[in-house]
Amino acid sequence: MKKDLPSNIVEDIAIAVALEKESVESKIWYVYVINLKDEPIENVLVTSKGYGEKNGEHVKTSVLRHMIPLIEPNASALIEPIDEATFGLTNEYWLSYYIGRDIFDKKFIFLPESVVESNFIRIPVLNKPGVMIR
Repeated sequence: MKKDLPSNIVEDIAIAVALEKESVESKIWYVYVINLKDEPIENVLVTSKGYGEKNGEHVKTSVLRHMIPLIEPNASALIEPIDEATFGLTNEYWLSYYIGRDIFDKKFIFLPESVVESNFIRIPVLNKPGVMIR
């Protein structure tokens, strides 16, 4: 039964959209998973997709899957580059990982227009400007 399953609550894990480089012509953005725990996480699987409306039409991006064997404590791992054109869409990242034999998973959702300068923070571990969800 569902009530017999462990809750395995995700804590001290974040997904961040960070500004990597900026020039007059363009900005380069990357998405990271950040392990803020004091222990490593293993077999990290991230699926990403974007969806929403653009110019009155329903838009969906491809679903991408990323596997990261290990993320050390207080470290990060690059998931993917992200195009500024998708910031007007809902960007969803579904994260699963193991600590020992226990599996954890959580969905992180960046709502449309949430990656804007007024929401920027200095992202821990990366020490770069961007938006982070814990």
